[in-house]
Amino acid sequence: MTLYFSRIRLARNPSTQALASLLTPSEAGPRHSAQHKLLWAAFADGPDRRRDFLWREDHDGTFLTLSARPPQPMDLFAPHEVKPFAPALAPGQMLDFVLRANATRMKRDTGRRVDVVMDALHDLPKGTRAPERLAAASREGAAWLGRQGAAAGFRVDSAVAGDYATVALPGHRGPRKGQPQFGILDLEGRIEVTDPAVFLSHLARGFGRAKAFGCGLMLIRRAP
Repeated sequence: MTLYFSRIRLARNPSTQALASLLTPSEAGPRHSAQHKLLWAAFADGPDRRRDFLWREDHDGTFLTLSARPPQPMDLFAPHEVKPFAPALAPGQMLDFVLRANATRMKRDTGRRVDVVMDALHDLPKGTRAPERLAAASREGAAWLGRQGAAAGFRVDSAVAGDYATVALPGHRGPRKGQPQFGILDLEGRIEVTDPAVFLSHLARGFGRAKAFGCGLMLIRRAP
């Protein structure tokens, strides 16, 4: 499998910068939706094309992608920085990672899929949720990643949450209470590769859900 790791930046020309508020809105829900459409513009080469790329926002106007095809040049973007992605990995190798994920699990008692952090916080009294937010995110995120790794060719050595936020699903109309939301969990730490081929296959597909909204791309580098 040939993969490509790319850095995609909005062009700095005046016409593109004039559209910045539309291309990368400040409000979280519309921002994820607009960025999803923006990244599609670099990869959707036909009406029947299915998404075969992962992405995440690096910072304002800059995105990182992992894809089965190189992104297409467009006037909206500066020239893409594209590199083949084919790391040589071995069993037992340690990697530092950064992952932005929508981490969910199926509840056995209800059969519903829930966000692992939201679910853990829901069981706490309302007044105690805020100070416990990151601790719960680290605990539940590490456990979730461990379950992912069992099927994806890696073992978690360490995983800590740097941030956790909930985002209203784009397109929601009506009262804020009860609006559909999804959680975005930023994890970082270290993993041990147990099966390189399986790991790379899962890395290409991404981890967790909400991949259309910038989740699922694990960034890796060799541990020192």
